[in-house]
Amino acid sequence: VQLQASGGGLVQAGGSLRLSCAASGRTFSRYSVAWFRQAPGKDRIFVAAIHRNGPGRDYGDSMKGRFTISRDNAKNAVYLQMNSLAPEDTAVYYCAADPSVIRSNLASQNAYGSWGQGTQVTVSS
Repeated sequence: VQLQASGGGLVQAGGSLRLSCAASGRTFSRYSVAWFRQAPGKDRIFVAAIHRNGPGRDYGDSMKGRFTISRDNAKNAVYLQMNSLAPEDTAVYYCAADPSVIRSNLASQNAYGSWGQGTQVTVSS
């Protein structure tokens, strides 16, 4: 599956953004999807994931209560709603997908075989 991330931009602290991950292919509903981010000079970290079966979701510790991941299989898309953004949320955000991720492994980068190109999110103070 090919992934296209979009929706990034510049926002003030406390603001919101919604990222989209659009996928090609008719079997996207069979894929678990995750968001990761990488800030300049730092490692890429887990942000959020949604299991292919829908109800299973996972979030990075600093994202809980602020970010929400959802999917619309009819549109072959996964969304990341980000609220109460802070300067430390500034990063390139990547979406990733794989049909074989088990629930206990949603946060593992190595579990995902397909990656999008990333979208820049910049939060000003």
